[in-house]
Amino acid sequence: MHFRKRLYHSIYFVFMLLWLPIFLLTSCTTKQTPTEDIQVTLIADGATTVFNVPPGSTVNDVLNIANKTLNELDKIDPPTHSLVTAGTVIKITRVIEEFDVVEETIPFEQQLQPSEFLAEGEQKTIQLGENGIREITFRRIIEDNTEISRTPIKTAIIKEPKPQIILVGVKSSFSPMDIPGRIVYLADGNAWMMEQNTANRTPIITSGDLDGRIFELSNDGNWLLFSRDSQQNNDKGEEDSPSPQHINSLWAIKIDEPDHEYDLGISDVIHFASWKPNAMKTIGFSTVEPRETSPGWQANNNLIEGNYTSGGYLTRKETVLETNSGGIYGWWGTDFAYSIDGDKIAYSRPSEIGYINIADKELISLKNIVPYQTRSDWAWVPGISWSPDDHFLFTIDHETTGNNNGSSPEESTTFNLVALSIDNGHLTILKPQVGMFAYPLTSPQQSKPNGEKAFFIAFLQAIIPNESDISRYRVSIIDRDGSNWEEVFPSKDMPGMEPTGHWGAWSPDALDSTGNFGLAVLYKGDIWIIDPFTKESHQITGDGRITRIDWH
Repeated sequence: MHFRKRLYHSIYFVFMLLWLPIFLLTSCTTKQTPTEDIQVTLIADGATTVFNVPPGSTVNDVLNIANKTLNELDKIDPPTHSLVTAGTVIKITRVIEEFDVVEETIPFEQQLQPSEFLAEGEQKTIQLGENGIREITFRRIIEDNTEISRTPIKTAIIKEPKPQIILVGVKSSFSPMDIPGRIVYLADGNAWMMEQNTANRTPIITSGDLDGRIFELSNDGNWLLFSRDSQQNNDKGEEDSPSPQHINSLWAIKIDEPDHEYDLGISDVIHFASWKPNAMKTIGFSTVEPRETSPGWQANNNLIEGNYTSGGYLTRKETVLETNSGGIYGWWGTDFAYSIDGDKIAYSRPSEIGYINIADKELISLKNIVPYQTRSDWAWVPGISWSPDDHFLFTIDHETTGNNNGSSPEESTTFNLVALSIDNGHLTILKPQVGMFAYPLTSPQQSKPNGEKAFFIAFLQAIIPNESDISRYRVSIIDRDGSNWEEVFPSKDMPGMEPTGHWGAWSPDALDSTGNFGLAVLYKGDIWIIDPFTKESHQITGDGRITRIDWH
C-alpha cells in the first residue's frame, strides 16, 4: 500500500515535468503584442488633416472618422472601398453643377428689294428692323471653386429678328395701260393700289403685317377690308394689339384716308369676311376658334353681320347663322359669298352647297357632296360664284358615279364645273374634269348687240385632271351655258399656275370701246391683265411678290 502511493507520486511528478514546458510554450504563443495605428492624410474643403487609423481601414472608414460626406458629383481619390496604408493621401474634390441662362441679341438684317412701285432710285422703308433675342442655357462645372467647363446645352429663340426692308425704285420694263376702277394688291404684307393707269401705284398700308386671309375692296372701291396678323402686332409691343392666342384681327381703311385704320374688334377670321353689296358699310364674317393642333383652328361655321360706323366701330351685330358643326369635316370651315343684290349668301362646305335667305335666316341646301378624302390636315371646299342675275351658283361638283380610279367614292378624282339653279336646284354640267381647285369667277353682265344679257365664267383648268390636287392649272373662259370653252392663260409654252382661291378678279367695267372686260390674274407673284376674247395678256408688275388682288 505504501509502495503504491509512492508509485503514484512518482508518476504525477513525471507528468508535471512533461506538461509544464508545454504549458509555458502555449502561453507564450497565444499572447498578442499590441500594434500601432497608421497615419493617413485627408485633403478636403481647403484643409489638410492627418488622421491615425487602425491598420486595415478603408477610405470610407477615414471619411467616417473625419465626418466628411460626399455629394453626388464629388470626386475622391483613391476610391472609397480602397484599403489605406501608412502615408496614404486621400483627396476630395468638391464638384458643383450650375446652369446659367444668358440672353443674346440677334442683329437684324437689311434687305433691299427692287420695286417698280417707286420712281427709279427712290427708296422707301416699309419695315423697320428689329433685333431678335436668343436665350442660351450654359452648363457650368465648378471643381473646388474653380470653373473648369462652361458648355451650351440649349438654345431658344425668344424673339425672331425682323429685317429692315427697304424698297428701291427701279424702272418698270412693262408698258403701262389704262384701267377702270381700282386694283388693290398685297405684297410683302403691305397693301398697294393702282388707279386709272397701271403706272400710278400708291401704298395704302405699309406695316408689313397683313396676313392675306381677308383682302376685300368694297364695291364702290372706297374701302378695304383686311386681316392683320395678331402675333406680329404683339411682337411690336402695341398695347392695343390682340392677345397672342388670337390668329388675326379684322381691320378696315378708307382708301382716300390711309392715315386712319380701324380695328373692328373681330378676331380669328380665316375663311370669310366681305362687304355686303348694296348696304352702307355692312360686313359679314365668319370666325374660328384657335387650336394648338393642325390646322390651327376649329371652325365655328357661323355667319355674323355688323354695321361699320364712320368712327370705326362695328355696331348692331346680328347673327345670321349660329355656330354649328358644319357637317362632315366641318372643323375646317365654311366659305360664303354674297349674291349681287346682297339678299342671299351662298355657303360652301366639304359636304354641301346651298344658300341662306338672309331676311328669314333660312338655310336652303342645293347639293349634297361626297366629301373628298384628303388624308391630311386640310379639307376640300368647292369654290362658289354667283351669276350677275342671282339665279345661279357656279361651283365644283365632286362626281363619284363611274369613279375613274376604282377607289372609294370619297377618293374619286372627278371634279366638274356646274351651274346650280337657285330656283329649282337643277344641276347642269358646264365642263367636266376641271380639277378640284377650279375656283370659278363670273364676269359682270354685258349686253350683246341683239339685247341679250351675257356673262362669262373664268375658272382654273387642271392640266392633269386626274391628279388635280398636285396639278398646275390654266385659266379658262366659258359661256354661261357651257359653250365656247377656251384656255386663255398662260400659253402652252409657259408653266401652269399654282392654284389658289384668290387667283384673279374681273374688271368692274369694260376696258375698251368694244365692251370687252379684262381679267386680272396672279401668276408667279405678278399681275397679268388678260383680254378673254383676244387672249392677249399683259404683264404689269415684275417683282414676283404679290399674293392677293381685288378690282372694283
